[in-house]
Amino acid sequence: MYDCTKNYINGEWVVSEGGSLHDIINPATEQAIGQVSFGSARDVDRAVAAARVAFDSFSQWTVGERLDLLARIAEAYKARFDDMAAAITAEMGAPAGFALKAQAGSGLGHIKAAIAALEGFEFEERIGQSVVVNEPIGVCGLITPWNWPINQISCKVAPALAAACTMVLKPSEIAPIDATIFAEILDAAGVPAGVFNLVHGDGPGVGSAMSAHPGIDMMSFTGSTRAGALVAKAAADTVKRVAQELGGKSANIILESAPLEQAVVSGVRSMFSNSGQSCNAPSRMLVPASRYEEAVAIAVAAAEKTVVGDPLVAGTQIGPVVSENQYNKIQALIAKGIEEGATVAAGGAGKPAGLERGYYVKPTVFRDVRNDMTIAREEIFGPVLCMIPYATVDEAVRIANDTVYGLSGYVYGASPEEAMAVARRMRTGMVHLNGAPNDLQAPFGGYKQSGNGREWGAHGIADFLEVKAVMGVA
Repeated sequence: MYDCTKNYINGEWVVSEGGSLHDIINPATEQAIGQVSFGSARDVDRAVAAARVAFDSFSQWTVGERLDLLARIAEAYKARFDDMAAAITAEMGAPAGFALKAQAGSGLGHIKAAIAALEGFEFEERIGQSVVVNEPIGVCGLITPWNWPINQISCKVAPALAAACTMVLKPSEIAPIDATIFAEILDAAGVPAGVFNLVHGDGPGVGSAMSAHPGIDMMSFTGSTRAGALVAKAAADTVKRVAQELGGKSANIILESAPLEQAVVSGVRSMFSNSGQSCNAPSRMLVPASRYEEAVAIAVAAAEKTVVGDPLVAGTQIGPVVSENQYNKIQALIAKGIEEGATVAAGGAGKPAGLERGYYVKPTVFRDVRNDMTIAREEIFGPVLCMIPYATVDEAVRIANDTVYGLSGYVYGASPEEAMAVARRMRTGMVHLNGAPNDLQAPFGGYKQSGNGREWGAHGIADFLEVKAVMGVA
C-alpha cells in the first residue's frame, strides 16, 4: 500500500495539521491502493514559511550550482524511474509501457530540458544605458493535475529551480503517489531544506490557501479552466502573478492534399492516447466534405483496433479513465452527443465487453457533428473523437478557431509548407504539423481560455523570473 499521509516541509516528512485521510483508488480495479492525507491552510503556512527562509540563500546560487543540482536530480530520478512508472499506472491507469516511456519519461525529459535551457540562458542584457536583470520571482505555488502527473510536476519544478525560486507543490489528490516519490528524489539529490515543499490536499483546503497566501509571489496552475479561474480570483487580492495551463478543444485540420489514411489514423491514435485525458488532444477532426465518408471509415477501423484493457497486460493501448466521476462525466457527454443529433460511428455508451470492473470507456467516434454541439464545445477528457466536415480551408480555419479554447492545433497536408500556411491562421498556442510530436524545448501554453504564460524549456524558466532595469550603469 502506498503512503501519502505526510507532507514534505523544510526537508522533513511531517504529519499534516489537517489530517483527514482519503483512499487512493486504482481506476483499473476500483480498489484502494493507499491513503493520502488532506492538508490545511496551517500546513500551507508552514511550507510557505520554510520556502521564504530558503529563498534568501537559494536565490543567490550561481547558474553553475543550479546546473549541478539539476544534474543530481536527473541521476536520482533515473534510480527511481521504474518506481515512478509503476506508481503512475497504479494511481491513474496508464498502461505500463506507456507509463514507462511517456509518463515517467516526460518527467526526466523536463529536467534535462531545463538543464539545456539554463546552460544558454541570458539572465542579464544591456539596453541603452541600463542593465536589465532577470531575477527569481520568489516563492512559487505550484498546483498540478492527475492526467500527466509527473510531467506537470517536473515541467514546473525543474524550471523554477533553474530560475532559483523556492516553491510549495500541491499535486492532485487523485494521483498523489508520483509526487511523493518525486519529493524523495529531490531529497536524495540534496535539494536544500525549504527550497521544495510538498503539501497534499484538495483545492478548497490547500489550493485556495496557496492562491490567496500573501507569502506566495506566483501561482503556476495546470487544470480545468473552471478551477484556473478560481485560482486567479483567489490570487487577485495579493496581486501575485498567475500562470495557467488550462483546458482545450483542439482542432485537427486534415487538408485535401493529405495522405488520408495516414492523417486520420495519426489523429485517432493521438486522440485516444492516455485514454483521451490530455488537454491538447486533437478532439475535433476536420475533414474535407468530399472525403468525409472515407475518413469516417478509416477512423472507425482505427478505433475498433484500439486495445482497451488492464494496464498491466502487455499489448494494452489505453487503460481506464482516472475515476468514477470522470467516467460518469464522459458517459453523460456521450449521451448528450446522441441527444443533440450526432451519430455514434464506433464505441458509444457503457464499458467495453469484458471490462465490467474498472473505469473503462469505449474508444468512441462521433460522425455528423456540428461545431455548435456540446461534444464539440466542451472538453470531454476521454477517448471520444468528433468528426466535422468542411467545404473550404477558410471554413476549416473558422471552425477550428470557433471555440473559447486555444491550446493546441493540428494540421495535416501534403507538405510542411502547406500545413504551415494554415497553422499561421490558427488562434492557438501550439500547432503540430503532419503528426509532429511535442518538443520539450518549445513553449507549451495556450490562447484565450486555455490559459496564459508558457512552460517548457527557456520559456518555462522565463515564467519564473522578474525583470529589473538598473539604470546609469557605466
